[in-house]
Amino acid sequence: MNFLSRKDLENHATTWIEAWNRHDVDAVITPFSKSVVFVSPRAAIVTGDATVRGRDALYDYWTKALAAVPDLEFRLESIACDENAQTVLVHYVSHAGGKTLRACELMRFENGLQVYGEAFYGADVSEPSQ
Repeated sequence: MNFLSRKDLENHATTWIEAWNRHDVDAVITPFSKSVVFVSPRAAIVTGDATVRGRDALYDYWTKALAAVPDLEFRLESIACDENAQTVLVHYVSHAGGKTLRACELMRFENGLQVYGEAFYGADVSEPSQ
C-alpha cells in the first residue's frame, strides 16, 4: 500500500493548481485511478451528469470544459490535509469564463492514486464593473 505523507498530499495540491494554470489536462489526470469518481456541478453542465466515472471519461470532460474557458486560472488560498484519511482539501479562487469564484476541491487517495474528487463552488468574487 502506498501511503501518502502530509508533504505528498500538499505537493499534490500545489502541482494540481500549477497543471491547471498551464491548461495541461494530461498532467492534471496523471495521479488519478482508472476507476476515479469525480463530482462537480460543472460536470452536469458539460456532460449532463454531475458525477463522472472513470479516468477516461474524466479526461474527456476536462478537455471539453477547458476548451470553453480559455481564461481559466486558479489561485491557491489554502490546503487542509488529513494524512490518516488520505484526503486533501484545496481551497482556491477560480477565474474562468469571466467569473471569479471561491472554490474547494476534496481529493481522496488510495494506494497513492486519487480515487475520488468533488468540486465545490462558492461566492462570486469578481470585480464589479466600473
